[in-house]
Order: sequence, then structure tokens, then C-alpha cells
Amino acid sequence: MTQTRRILLIQTQAENAGAQEISRLVGAGLAARGYDVRNMFFFRKTSSFDEPPNTVYCAPRRPANPIAFLRFLWTLGRQIRQIRPDAVLTFQHYGNAIGGAVSRLASRAPIVANQVTARWTIPWLLRVADVAMGSLGFFHCITVNTRDMQREYAQYPAPYRKRISYVPHGFEQKSTKLSKTAARQAFDLPVDGILLGSVARLHPVKRLDATIRLLADRPHWQLALAGQGPEETALKQLAEQLGVSGRVHFIGEITPERISAFLAGLDVFVFPTRAETFGLAAVEAANAGIVTVVNDLPVLREVLSYQGKPAALFADASDHAKLLAAVSLVIEDRALSETLRDNAKGLKARYSVDTMVEEYIRILDAAAADAGLGRQASPT
Repeated sequence: MTQTRRILLIQTQAENAGAQEISRLVGAGLAARGYDVRNMFFFRKTSSFDEPPNTVYCAPRRPANPIAFLRFLWTLGRQIRQIRPDAVLTFQHYGNAIGGAVSRLASRAPIVANQVTARWTIPWLLRVADVAMGSLGFFHCITVNTRDMQREYAQYPAPYRKRISYVPHGFEQKSTKLSKTAARQAFDLPVDGILLGSVARLHPVKRLDATIRLLADRPHWQLALAGQGPEETALKQLAEQLGVSGRVHFIGEITPERISAFLAGLDVFVFPTRAETFGLAAVEAANAGIVTVVNDLPVLREVLSYQGKPAALFADASDHAKLLAAVSLVIEDRALSETLRDNAKGLKARYSVDTMVEEYIRILDAAAADAGLGRQASPT
């Protein structure tokens, strides 16, 4: 009788963000195919996070001192030993470095590291650790989610590069039957007028200050920001300074189930981020039928297209005039907006959750074969 293969997914903080959404989808897909999926987070960051089944935490909060950090590492190793995984999937740079290192000490299970953070935003010490771990064989496989990201790693040592596997993200369609008015009412937003919006962590990398600055030139526009993060106070202060605070609505963090309702209330989704590895929030918005304006990054041009046709309007978000002109254009040019919406319908086929999960199964099967593991996945 064969036993179910046990897969451990290690994330950093528990919050409603893109990396956590991907690990949730991967875990749910593996569980539906008969795997025994366990989820581990270093700590809980937000109270609104709805944890998946079979979840454990290593600390009640982010370790704030050396003693707390050592206690966290001990707990992490002990929990990995108790779970006895057949394979470990790590996510984000701290998850890869810390989770990968402790997993290697606590278990013989092969490790699949998932690169879901823009490389230049990762602290240099972690980048050095990642190069060393990937080159020395800590990881059986290292996944990247775009061809643009794959090119970023082209200068890495050959032992690292040979472990890289391209696995595009999948996403769940964010559709709803709510009318625009009902969707806005659900979040206490103004039911009349032009409403811009974004779903992102309130962090300097996301450059959400650029969205607030748009309102200073358009007194009839409103802005809704869904997310939490360290820049919330600074963003509110900027809105006050510009005299637009009454038209900027901070929704806070919302669960994946409510994203569809939030998007349904928007006229334009604005995504001025400085760096991305995929841009899941923008892909979800565009596919949901919300005309989308994004920063002109190579990775977003790659991801936000279908059969060579753009699914969003690209603009240099560092240039206020250009971003303002792009948002104004999609509001005023209905033919352009409709074309972008039509193109974006194909994103669902391009980024299938099933395809993503099947690719992880291929990687896990290869890892099991290399490790000589006897336990196999239950038939589905």
C-alpha cells in the first residue's frame, strides 16, 4: 500500500499578499490531487489573514531580538522534524534562505525554492546566501515565474542556473455579479464619479504616492487603496499636504474572496510599482474587466499581454505627467479601454492554476525520484 506524499510549504509572514496567494493556490491544488499538504508561516502579520488547513506558526510575531530569533529557529527546526515532509517548498527571500537552511538541517527532504521577489529589492546578504545555497545544492529546484526574471539570473553561476525552472503563476478569476454601485457601497466608497484603485502592500516599492498625486490635477477623481503596510502614515500625510485626503480611501487589507467586489467598483486600476516578478494584482484586475494602467516595466509588458496584444496601458510611472495622461486616456477613450479589456480576457487561459499545479507536480516527482523516496502521491 502506497502512502501519500507529504509536502510542506514554508512562507514568511501570514498576510493577504501575492506570494501568499500563490502558495495557497499551489497548496490547494496539490491537496486536491491527493497530496498531504502542510503549511508553515514564520509568524502572523495581519489578523484578517484566513489561514489554509493544516497550518502552523513558528512565532507569535516577528522576532525582535537575538534571543527571540534563536527561539524562532529552534521552533522552525522542531516543527519541520515533527512534520517529516517528503518535499519542502519555500517562498520569498527569507523563506528561501532561512526556511531552506533549517529544512536542510532538520530533514532529508528535497527543497524547491520559489523566487517571487524582485532581485534588487532583496538585502545583499540574502542575495549572497541565495547564490551560495543554490550553487551548492541546498535546493533541488529554483522556480522563477517569468521569462524576464529568468534573464535576471543569467549571470548566476552555472550550478545555480541549471536548477532554475520556469513556472508561470496561475490565478483565480476575480469576477462578481455585483453592480458597480453595490460594489462601492460594500466598501463605503462614493457611488458617483471616477474611482481609481489599487491592491498592493503599502510599501515604497509599490510607489502608491504616484496614485495620490494624480488627484491633485483631477478634482473629480477618487482613489481607493486596498492593502496594509509601513507606508500608510506617509501616504495619508501626502494626501493631507496635497489637499486630497477627502478623496483618498484607505480600505485596509482585504481577503482574496473580497478582491472581486473591490475591483468591480473601480473605473481604472493603477499599478505604478517600481519592481515586480509577476504583478498578480494587475493580472487579476485586467482579467476582471477593469481597465488597467501599469508602470512600463519589461516584466509587466511580458505578463500583461495575450497573443502579443497588450492587456493594459503602460506608462512611465516615475513621470507624473505621463502617468496622468495614461489614466486620462483610458477614461476618455472608450474604444481603447474596450480593446484592452478584450485582450485581457485571454490572461485566464495563459495563467491557469491547473497548469501551475501540474508543473509543481512534475518538479516534485523529479525530486522524489532523485531522492529515492518511497512514498507516492495518492491517486486522484
